Amino acid sequence: MRSTHQSASANPLSNKVNRILYGAFVLLSLYFGLTGSYEDSAVNLGIALIVDPFDQTVRWDNRPRWQRGWLIVHLLIMVGIGVVYWRTFGA
Repeated sequence: MRSTHQSASANPLSNKVNRILYGAFVLLSLYFGLTGSYEDSAVNLGIALIVDPFDQTVRWDNRPRWQRGWLIVHLLIMVGIGVVYWRTFGA
């Protein structure tokens, strides 16, 4: 029987790739926001949250407060852009 327990340390390459992808999606979101495509901007911010730029093996409760704050502010900005878009152009 195989153990499905993951190792306690994350793969450093995976962390680097996640940070690069996070930065790319945030920059793409900024580009779409500046060109007026707010829906695409919010979507790309959401995708950026999927590729968590921090160590994913650390539980939410054990993360430093600044990391939790960063991700919460990121989420609030994404929701804010989505709400503004929906109120402006939605049904």
